[in-house]
Amino acid sequence: MLFKKIPLLSLIALAVSPCIPAMGQGCVAAHSNQRVIGELVRTDGDAVSSMFSIHNLTVDIGYRVFNSNKYFQGSDEIARPTAVRNHQNIFDVGIEYRLSPRWSFIADAPVYNGTRNQIYPPAGIFQVSGFGDLTLGAQSWIFRPPTENGGNVSVNAQLKIPTGIDNATGSALFDGQTIKATADQSLQPGDGGWGFSLGTQGYKRLWRSASAYGQANYLFNPRDTNGVQTFRTQPGQGVMSVSDQYLYRGGISQSVPKVRSLAVSLGIRGEGVPVRDLIGSSDGFRRPGKIISLDSGLMFNYKRDTLSINGPWAIYRDRPPSVPEIKYHIINGDAFFADYTIIASLSHHF
Repeated sequence: MLFKKIPLLSLIALAVSPCIPAMGQGCVAAHSNQRVIGELVRTDGDAVSSMFSIHNLTVDIGYRVFNSNKYFQGSDEIARPTAVRNHQNIFDVGIEYRLSPRWSFIADAPVYNGTRNQIYPPAGIFQVSGFGDLTLGAQSWIFRPPTENGGNVSVNAQLKIPTGIDNATGSALFDGQTIKATADQSLQPGDGGWGFSLGTQGYKRLWRSASAYGQANYLFNPRDTNGVQTFRTQPGQGVMSVSDQYLYRGGISQSVPKVRSLAVSLGIRGEGVPVRDLIGSSDGFRRPGKIISLDSGLMFNYKRDTLSINGPWAIYRDRPPSVPEIKYHIINGDAFFADYTIIASLSHHF
């Protein structure tokens, strides 16, 4: 009975979601979504994927939650008596409409809700909810699916439209008075710049019940700064930077013996914000950083529904100096990171 209700629940969640961005990790504002690779779920050694049915539309609803309270300067964790707590709930509604066996139209609508207890001026508890930046694009499989060798690679390109809020404010204390202040960059659902992303994902059967998988995505943000004031007094950090972002992951997926359509996976996941953008300048305030995690997960397929759950556990975190910090010889800035993240996604093929 539960799985008969999943398509209805998917539509309800899509209709009533009040607000969404795609992805972040504490103070490092990386918003990159993770698509489901349904081909990794197998039955009797064959890939089970709703992608190959005669229907064309797939809707994916993703959710990510984490609580960042570990303080880092560079790659060193430093104990602090009073820690900033950055709690984030990030949702993503993605659609894929197949135009042919190889080509698809794809889109992602992120929605975000987060809180942050900021202990330095302007100090206060900030809460922000809102839509993130919409992305629209196309995806193509290199080989026409399904392939005989049990593997395939897709490439995609998307345009990022600055639909998200990039100047959200909250109540804070400044010089003993309560004021409306700009929320921290990590809480902003959008970044205020047009951009584009290039991505790829692939899988390859290794033996009867196991496959290798990989995903990568890079968001190019050519705009330098968005003009939003940060209330920071350090040289060159008065306005927010519009930064590139990236995500990569790879590993092995193994079908669970005697359990139909269930697979477990283990791999490495990396994501973050670079010090310098690949296109354009990198001025203004940003927290460059990267997180490398041990990425365990499971996937379950039932008819046209695929449930995916991952629990990346951080094994390396680094907050390098930004361009203004290098230029003006400022002490390496800091960032708060989470120990682990929970990522869940429900995909339904109509």
